[in-house]
Amino acid sequence: MEKTRFAFLFLFLIVVAGTVGYHILEGWPITEAFYATVVTLGTVGYGDFYPKTANGRFFAVFLIIFGVGTMAYTFAMVMDTFMEGRLRTILGRGKLKKQIEKMRNHYIICGCGKIGQLICTELAEEHADFIVIDNDQDIIQRIEDNGFVYVNGSATDDKTLVEAGVARARAVVCCLPSDADNLYCVLTAKELNPAIYIVSRFEENSSERRLLKAGADRVISPYKVGGMRMAMTLLRPAVMDFIEITTGKQSIALSMEEVTVSDTSHIAGKSLADSGIRSEYGIIVVAVRKESGKMIFNPSASYIIEAHDNLIALGEAKGLSKFSGVSR
Repeated sequence: MEKTRFAFLFLFLIVVAGTVGYHILEGWPITEAFYATVVTLGTVGYGDFYPKTANGRFFAVFLIIFGVGTMAYTFAMVMDTFMEGRLRTILGRGKLKKQIEKMRNHYIICGCGKIGQLICTELAEEHADFIVIDNDQDIIQRIEDNGFVYVNGSATDDKTLVEAGVARARAVVCCLPSDADNLYCVLTAKELNPAIYIVSRFEENSSERRLLKAGADRVISPYKVGGMRMAMTLLRPAVMDFIEITTGKQSIALSMEEVTVSDTSHIAGKSLADSGIRSEYGIIVVAVRKESGKMIFNPSASYIIEAHDNLIALGEAKGLSKFSGVSR
């Protein structure tokens, strides 16, 4: 790019020098001198303007030697920059496509507005694999700057979702600007992969039922959630402080995690009291989500842990990380 700027600057100086030189040596008006300079540099040679004095002809020779070369060099730099950018784009698309084809059990984020950007940031901090779908060029540029994997297209289009690997994905998040687009996105994703887990945002209360009926597993209204949390902050500030500590990214080590018990885990088939979860890892199981979706709150010490149970555990990050390893 620096070479291209230098070439354009030198070419500009040559044009100025040629225009001034013809004006002084041949006595031509500035416009005609400029025209003659451009014709000379372009090697067109119409013959309507040509130097008649000896000094003017020597100057023309100088202009041809240096000017034509500069013109050719500038053109070459422009083409090189253009081709290099095109080649980089083509290679980048090919690399991105191969990266997407290798991804398995990933998340697909449909729409990267304010909500989508926050979701992507959280997933990136958790080192989760995800693909963003959007067709707004400004947003695409921002996605590229963040280094996210993306597909440029409409999330309501079958081909775009297929390109994003919806058949191999773990879940789809629909956070498009309108409820109608989110509804269509849910229908399309479920048609392509009936087993996929879908989370969708909604704005109108009437859209909640439609989205669930269309196949969304969970629907969330950012405005409703935000309003409820603000009200909770006013009415029960201590509760909100606890929620912020366990779910936020504060400096305190206490956090909440969802841990899935595998078939081979040594705690499967044991009661909570005998599993050693509290004594060995220093964590508390506050709820259990069964494979069927049933939620058990505050399970008793005699509760028998089963394979595929999702244990909602509360404790220090170190203990949770250690427990997550042995539950597999």
